[in-house]
Amino acid sequence: MTVTCKRIQISTNGQGDTINVTPDIAREVNNSGISNGSVTVFIPGSTAGITTIEFEPGLMIDMKDMWDRIIPSNIDYEHNKAWGDGNGHSHIRASLQGPSITIPFINKRLTLGTWQQIIIVDFDVRPRSREVILQIMGE
Repeated sequence: MTVTCKRIQISTNGQGDTINVTPDIAREVNNSGISNGSVTVFIPGSTAGITTIEFEPGLMIDMKDMWDRIIPSNIDYEHNKAWGDGNGHSHIRASLQGPSITIPFINKRLTLGTWQQIIIVDFDVRPRSREVILQIMGE
């Protein structure tokens, strides 16, 4: 078993900015020297999350609308009262989406569905520089 770690830097605009990181992850898996295994994708911080989706404009609008319905940004949050940074909703959205995902790969190819892509969503209220950590394991 071989384990290697890689880092990907991304810049986001915040406010639900969604970044397709599939090509970056596929490139790192391909260059890792590992043919079969899994890659864990993790984003440090408490206001961004990771998931998979069909990365197309209609679904990007639907995702933002869904978050606005279930965790509105325009209501009172105790976090905002304590810290005054206005991103209480960002923390809750990120905790529901989650900070990591694990994807198997075979013959250096991610085993994603035809339209499935890996996305990072930055829920914070301002632009950010984010680091995505990959742990690639296998043989």
